[in-house]
Amino acid sequence: MQVTHIGTATLLLEIEGLRILTDPALDPAGSKYRIRAGFSTEKSEEPALPPGGLGALDVVLLSHDHHADNLDAAGRAILPGAGVVLTTVPGARRLGGNALGLTPFATHEVGKLRITAVPARHGPPGIELIDSVTIGFVLEWPGQRRGAVYISGDTVYFRGISQIAKRFSVGTAILHLGAAGFPITGPLHYTFTAAEAVRAAVELGRPKILPVHYDGWRHFRAPRADFERAFAEAELDVHWLPRGTPSLFEA
Repeated sequence: MQVTHIGTATLLLEIEGLRILTDPALDPAGSKYRIRAGFSTEKSEEPALPPGGLGALDVVLLSHDHHADNLDAAGRAILPGAGVVLTTVPGARRLGGNALGLTPFATHEVGKLRITAVPARHGPPGIELIDSVTIGFVLEWPGQRRGAVYISGDTVYFRGISQIAKRFSVGTAILHLGAAGFPITGPLHYTFTAAEAVRAAVELGRPKILPVHYDGWRHFRAPRADFERAFAEAELDVHWLPRGTPSLFEA
């Protein structure tokens, strides 16, 4: 599996001859966004590759379509050219075209790659009633040695992580970090804190961790150093991806 970290949670994965893009946030630094009344953010990091430099895409894995740090204007523009966009059921209705909605534990196959949508919860209990839904993904293909590849999507720790751990042997976990939050909601957070990321990793069987979604946006509250310290204390196997440079992993 070849992985190129473009920024935020945007990765170019090359697996079994397929080119897969995750959560395309490709707008330039300085872009500002209003999520809803009282919720706004700003991007401070340039994408490591421009939208036009991504090449052909077989699959886009989109954990959710309604937040700009996972899908922004430049990211939306490239979706119609992809083979298929796998996302949530309401997200697929909003996007139309080549978008296919998956419920948790539903699967879709592209070539030899089996993609399973898995549960995610983008904040406190009940968040999906006011902010739509989010999913993660598990990728499996013949010949894997380490185990399945889990992509958390934007989520906090919740009981769905246990369901994933029971159903899959995860060898690599791509975790969305950052402890995202907003002043209007005080201490509430919407993605993994350091403690939650460690708890999830341990429950998943201590796979190799590839961290994403931890810097470059104003609403990310926990810096990379918090996660580095927590991961080191838990003695987890962590690989921080360089921006824009392909990294090769046994999967």
